[in-house]
Amino acid sequence: MKKIIAAFDGLKFSQSTIEYAVQLGLQNEAHIVGVFLEDETYSSRSVYQLYNEKEDSYLTLKQLAEQDLNERDQSVAKFESACQQAGLNYTIHRDKGIALSELVHESIFADLLIIDANETLNRYTEAPPTHFISELLTQVQCPVLLVPKHYTTVRKVNLLYDGTPVSIYAIKMFSYLLPVLNDLPTEVITVKSNEADLHLPDNKLMKEFMRRHNDQAAYTVLKGQPEIEIPDHLRKQGTEILIVLGAYQRSFVSRLFRPSMADILVQELQWPLFIAHNK
Repeated sequence: MKKIIAAFDGLKFSQSTIEYAVQLGLQNEAHIVGVFLEDETYSSRSVYQLYNEKEDSYLTLKQLAEQDLNERDQSVAKFESACQQAGLNYTIHRDKGIALSELVHESIFADLLIIDANETLNRYTEAPPTHFISELLTQVQCPVLLVPKHYTTVRKVNLLYDGTPVSIYAIKMFSYLLPVLNDLPTEVITVKSNEADLHLPDNKLMKEFMRRHNDQAAYTVLKGQPEIEIPDHLRKQGTEILIVLGAYQRSFVSRLFRPSMADILVQELQWPLFIAHNK
């Protein structure tokens, strides 16, 4: 039985995360661990926002803490109810330490981590990819499924392949961890320069590998710049796709000059992204 972590900010509960976790838990007979990141340095409001319009008075810090605890308790109850209704095996962890450190440590002992691509683990809204998600992807110790704000049934899988070991690693991990999805229509997507031929990198070896995991896969070779061609190609297919890619292999300095493909696709906020990279 696989262990899948579903990570939550209890003050901003992600309905999408629980829906994807329940679906994948049922498909793979997995044990779901609800990790609620309750960093004690993070509250729903700052000390400058304690005015309660309903009561026409100011909240005390104690009252704010009680309100936040009640909100977090309700989020845990939503997770528990969803798992019980689906008949899933589940566990709840309420981690009180620094959110990023806690989640990275939890990921060491997990097969897969599911988290909303919008998570900030603070009271502010950020443009995607958020600082928390970017930092998580550089440090996480298991594959990650970044999910969009709204759940959509996955009806097709797109594997992004550029011939590098990290892209093959991501495809392997997806195949091993979520074998049920191997039965869906699958497309292997490669981008090459305008001057290059239309063969996949390591064409013979790649197709030999894919025949062992998905012998009905289709192959698409696009011409141009990956940062432009891949999003354009994906947009034409709608939102009922899941994208598999390796990411965050390059150094931080390198990403300053050329964003990771994961960053580009997260900005779209349309599709679930299965991301895995070997260290």
